[in-house]
Amino acid sequence: MNAERIPVIVGVGEALDRPGDLSKALEPLALMEAALREADADAGGGFLARIGSLDVINQLSWRYADAAGQLCARLGIAPARAVYGPVGGESPVRYLHEAAVRIARGEAEVCAVVGAEAQWSVNKARSAGVDLPWTPKPPADGRGPRIEVHPLALKLGVFLPVSVYPFYENAAARHWGQTPRQALAESGALWSAYAAVAARQPNAWIKTAFTPEQITTPRPDNRPIAWPYTKLMVANMQVNQGAAVIVTSLAAARAAGIADERLVFVWGGAAAREPGDYLQRDHYHGSVAQDAVLETVSGMAGGFDALELYSCFPCVPKMARRTLGLPAPFEGGVTPTVTGGLTFFGAPMNDYMTHAAVAMTRRLREGGTGLLYGQGEFVTKHHGLVLADRPAPEGGRPLEEISVQAAADARRGAVPAFVEAATGSAVLETATVLYDRDGAPTHGVAIVRTGDGARALARVPAADTDTLAALTDPDAFAIGRTGTLTAGDDGVVDWRL
Repeated sequence: MNAERIPVIVGVGEALDRPGDLSKALEPLALMEAALREADADAGGGFLARIGSLDVINQLSWRYADAAGQLCARLGIAPARAVYGPVGGESPVRYLHEAAVRIARGEAEVCAVVGAEAQWSVNKARSAGVDLPWTPKPPADGRGPRIEVHPLALKLGVFLPVSVYPFYENAAARHWGQTPRQALAESGALWSAYAAVAARQPNAWIKTAFTPEQITTPRPDNRPIAWPYTKLMVANMQVNQGAAVIVTSLAAARAAGIADERLVFVWGGAAAREPGDYLQRDHYHGSVAQDAVLETVSGMAGGFDALELYSCFPCVPKMARRTLGLPAPFEGGVTPTVTGGLTFFGAPMNDYMTHAAVAMTRRLREGGTGLLYGQGEFVTKHHGLVLADRPAPEGGRPLEEISVQAAADARRGAVPAFVEAATGSAVLETATVLYDRDGAPTHGVAIVRTGDGARALARVPAADTDTLAALTDPDAFAIGRTGTLTAGDDGVVDWRL
């Protein structure tokens, strides 16, 4: 292949801000600028002014009128293409893949992907009642990020990832033949492996090598949030972090005098998605979109020396490693992260996988083949990308062949009709229990199947301690048990055993 069309990562950079004085806190644009300048220096310099394509990861901690344009102004650059993207934890992987495709097509010579968040500073300032001296926000126009959620899910409090992923966590563990106690033990060991990696990362937010028991055991500083998740099992968005990646062609990299051992080659990847409304899925013990993506990228490489399996919640990498046919890391398998995970390294909203690309690049400069796998929304959007220390083999899958949606759709089962009002007998499909900040259960939420096969979303009231106890029994899942749907006094459907 023409060296001018072979995409390589040449520079990576990160920014971390822990201000003792909030007046000196760096806003997201400043963190992005710092990360890009570090990435340019990492590449040997001279690439910033040559950026022809810039992707800015969607950020949530501070509102800007034109994040991409304002960043370019700070950098003094004028790329032909500067785009601010939509919400999605998989988006950095997608942008990196698309940047490589632009290089391969000859549409750009230098591309960059960058993102940052400063939610820690925003929250500290709000608590202290102080104004941050950052770029003035534009007037709110109501056009913020939108994720598809059913109104009943909003009403029952299961509209954020932390309360939705437990549906998958519990359904998957039961499908694998585990008890809740066994599933929790696997999650604890897995998260402990992530924490150990984060403890060695200079830009990690939390650098404590927690034991499995410290991670899974509820206590005042590790409160339960949504069963079976404690605080140390969920993504930590209270961080100030930024990351950037610069991609160019092999020819341009060599012309700049960059040594071959510092180049990381983009081989190719795949993407697919599930229906946006999680209540319109065929099942909750896995994802056919995830399976199609991971099977495709696995076939490209034939094995990986380094992994980054998205880790917003334990069920995601647990499902991924089973699809990839990998042993658990605590059973001799490859550690599922080079970064440290969204709990411990930190979860700058949609930007974690940019940091993962940085960590993977540094790892692959030592040699080998790596996988970046990102996920967005509610097990909805999936993107995998294969990177290596050498060019892709001749006859490999085309770099541009991104979507495997048709393959995922062909494997999807029938989706049951969703009903908002139902009474009578119903079988539990999956469930979770939500807790307040003091660790007391507020209510349970059950996804159930009615006698005619329809799906319903129902509440388990806090007063129904027997049903809540069954939902959180460590030795047996209540999934598959039959209960009764009745209309509550407020019109919400309740389910009880």
